[in-house]
Amino acid sequence: MRETTDTEKGIETMIGIASKRVLPSFFRLSGSLALASFLLLSPLLAEETGNIEGMVDMTKTKELPNVVVYLKGVKGDFKPPDLPSEMSQRGLQFIPKVLPIMVGTTVNFLNLDPILHDVFSPDACAERLNLGTWPKDIIRSFRFNNRNCRSVLLCNIHPGMEAWVLVFDHPFFTKCMDSGRYRISNIPPGSYEIRAWHKKFKKKGVKIDVEAGKTAKVNLTL
Repeated sequence: MRETTDTEKGIETMIGIASKRVLPSFFRLSGSLALASFLLLSPLLAEETGNIEGMVDMTKTKELPNVVVYLKGVKGDFKPPDLPSEMSQRGLQFIPKVLPIMVGTTVNFLNLDPILHDVFSPDACAERLNLGTWPKDIIRSFRFNNRNCRSVLLCNIHPGMEAWVLVFDHPFFTKCMDSGRYRISNIPPGSYEIRAWHKKFKKKGVKIDVEAGKTAKVNLTL
């Protein structure tokens, strides 16, 4: 089965937001119509919302792809994506090592190694899950129901394996690219705090006002 990309999941989330705003209640989009509909609706959505983009500077480490940038102070109720996210176990590592998701999202844990793996967490955010052990090409799943928190994920069999899941109650978050660049799109106008998170550093935040039809530039340093 083809893995769903972050872009497709983002489109699904934004289609849900857009359809609530500009489509009649009896008309909801799904399946293969989602991308085409997103392209048709994006000009409408862009007029109502704003964006934030910039760079994250992290001179003390090269783990920029493991930095999550997110908004604090978002109001409203947002539906999580119907499609699950995926975290695989490959080469005695969790991939990705950091996974930001919306509350209510199911994560599939796929073992791609020719050995047994286990997934557990000591954190209340993940309800102290322990999925047991399973062999190659088998998936075990867990739905994250606690919001605005983070969980470390570990493997009982291989102590060196570690990953993080960050759970938000809104879709306005992203991971940095290798270059440190990030962009969060289609944000409702308002005042927020934008933050960058990495497991080794304290959270850093900047106050920002988002205006409809405009892109704010914010650089962050960890």
